[in-house]
Amino acid sequence: MAASNGEKSLIVSFGEMLIDFVPTVSGVSLAEAPGFIKAPGGAPANVAIAISRLGGRAAFVGKLGDDEFGHMLAGILKQNGVSAEGINFDTGARTALAFVTLKSDGEREFMFYRNPSADMLLRPDELNLDLIRSAKVFHYGSISLIVEPCRSAHLKAMEVAKEAGALLSYDPNLRLPLWPSKEEAQKQILSIWDKAEVIKVSDEELMFLTGSDKVDDETALSLWHSNLKLLLVTLGDKGCRYYTKSFHGSVDPFHVNAVDTTGAGDSYVGALLCKIVDDRAVLEDEARLREVLRYANACGAITTTKKGAIPALPTESEVQSLLKGN
Repeated sequence: MAASNGEKSLIVSFGEMLIDFVPTVSGVSLAEAPGFIKAPGGAPANVAIAISRLGGRAAFVGKLGDDEFGHMLAGILKQNGVSAEGINFDTGARTALAFVTLKSDGEREFMFYRNPSADMLLRPDELNLDLIRSAKVFHYGSISLIVEPCRSAHLKAMEVAKEAGALLSYDPNLRLPLWPSKEEAQKQILSIWDKAEVIKVSDEELMFLTGSDKVDDETALSLWHSNLKLLLVTLGDKGCRYYTKSFHGSVDPFHVNAVDTTGAGDSYVGALLCKIVDDRAVLEDEARLREVLRYANACGAITTTKKGAIPALPTESEVQSLLKGN
């Protein structure tokens, strides 16, 4: 399905959507928190909403509980212009929850309720294959690889998207507490590594996956593979680095007053995918790629200036004003 009449091409994001319960007070432990606010999240869902908010076309594929929270999350996707045609509801399992503590520096710790949660129970036969085949970009993380049957659904969706000509985009989004062990996390995250054409890792994920204590070009390039078109390493408030077959470099950050880093990486990925979905040639043009990554850095930076992921994801006009102000 080609984009016509100026309609943007579809980006499909696959994986988990859940509710983070965030303390009303920053810098306290879960036990000390006086109360919690519901914050919808899940990296692949955040990416889909980030894309839609920037004017792109996005769909989310995953499974939610057939409960109030699940229907609330599906509603949030629709309110934000994300297609919910790829969502299934599980009558036997609950929507996943996570309790999150915000440390005083805006970084996070997690406690998850998933035993099992609905997203883990998505089966290959429940996938909306027509929707997946219509994607120009198919984006996913690694949480959907942890257990069956979701793992098989993930592998099938990737294969179908690839056969239909989609660009595969991977952000492992490491959440160590969800994996049985560090070794298993590393092994499974890398098990699909050579399929993706665009990969984004954080500096911490880079060190985890390579076992290195350095975040340098040599370490990053040890993760290079022949199908890869773009490898990105995000450096938090220090910007990002990019690697392609023919060039590599770094893009400076935007300096903002960060209050909550939740969703910054998802916003960055959404911005990038928005810019490349109908213009893959940008991946081979360093000057234009640097502009795209500057835009993505701006989106990530804006997202850290407000609490919560989804409320903080920027609109095009917010991004333009930050770009013009710098």
